Amino acid sequence: MMSATSTLAMTHFVTLADSFDKNKVTPGVLGFIVFAVIGGAVWLLMKSMNKHMKKVDFAEQPEEGEPGADAPAGSTAAGSTAAGSKTG
Repeated sequence: MMSATSTLAMTHFVTLADSFDKNKVTPGVLGFIVFAVIGGAVWLLMKSMNKHMKKVDFAEQPEEGEPGADAPAGSTAAGSTAAGSKTG
């Protein structure tokens, strides 16, 4: 047997449930939490990537055994033979 208060409460909940649009879907609090966690993870990954990229040395230096290591930067053997073989 239901009391008067429970009956009154049920009538209020039913009227609240009917006022919502049944064709409208919203992500709610769970959607916000998932989105916030993904955003935080991306922020941490970007921060880690920046830290690792600062450690990388982008200046390329020739190794000791390479043939062009002794020659100056503008004069390679292939460049001088290609320029000298042109006839005109």
